[in-house]
Amino acid sequence: MTNTGGRYADFEGLREKAVALRREGHSRRRIRDQLHIHNNDILNRLLEGEPAPEWTRRPNAKDDLRAKARELRLQGLTYDAIQVELGCSKSSISLWVRDLPKPERSRSAIEQARLAGRKRWDHELALRDTERQRTKAVAKEEIGAVSDRDLFLVGTALYWSEGAKDKPYERRETVTFINSDPGMVEVYLAWLALLGFTREQLRYRLMIHESADVEAAKSYWADLIGIEASAFQKTTLKKHNPKTVRKNVGSDYRGCLIIRVPQGAELYRRIEGWWSGIAEQAQLRLR
Repeated sequence: MTNTGGRYADFEGLREKAVALRREGHSRRRIRDQLHIHNNDILNRLLEGEPAPEWTRRPNAKDDLRAKARELRLQGLTYDAIQVELGCSKSSISLWVRDLPKPERSRSAIEQARLAGRKRWDHELALRDTERQRTKAVAKEEIGAVSDRDLFLVGTALYWSEGAKDKPYERRETVTFINSDPGMVEVYLAWLALLGFTREQLRYRLMIHESADVEAAKSYWADLIGIEASAFQKTTLKKHNPKTVRKNVGSDYRGCLIIRVPQGAELYRRIEGWWSGIAEQAQLRLR
């Protein structure tokens, strides 16, 4: 070690003191003040090779990311793939893993690019789905409590959209509703209850493809609306066409539930009148 001269002439002795203080757990500032060393270069030389005490180390928020990046690199992942997995920059990844061997390329460059692109897209889809679900949750909270009038108007519009309607060329003043959406069915039943109809007064029938599990579908709808499956009228079966590529298949396909109000001519006329009133009020708002 070169002799620095002056007040640091006994460099080795000073180093022994500095190292001893360091090993006792003192910080650089404490060592500097105790040994009266105000030259950072000299202090660095005195403490050269001595690690800092554990308590003086500041936690690094990226330590876990760095460790994971190194683990993924050792598994053979490229920078692009690691970036998709961890969501950090490629420059940081390069800094963290540059001492590790490059993975052997088991795929062509085009295949690697396609894989990285697919992973990026999967990641993007996951982010979009999270945002989609957040938007739906916020919108749901915006509805709040539904009053009887709210339900009355919603139910009237729902029936006029999804229910059977009288035509000049085919007179049928019946109240018949058909739908495959459980939520729509529950809203419709709540509306009928508001109008004074009990579930026991109504008639139920299942419409479903003949290739589906009819009994399972009946049980599902019966449980949803709170009746016995034996209360269903004869099922309407849709004939299967092998040439048709249907997407409504699988265990979650339960056909459509048909709900009819017996002797509903009077109710149908009122529904038509209610809807005319809603439409008229909408027209007034547009003027």
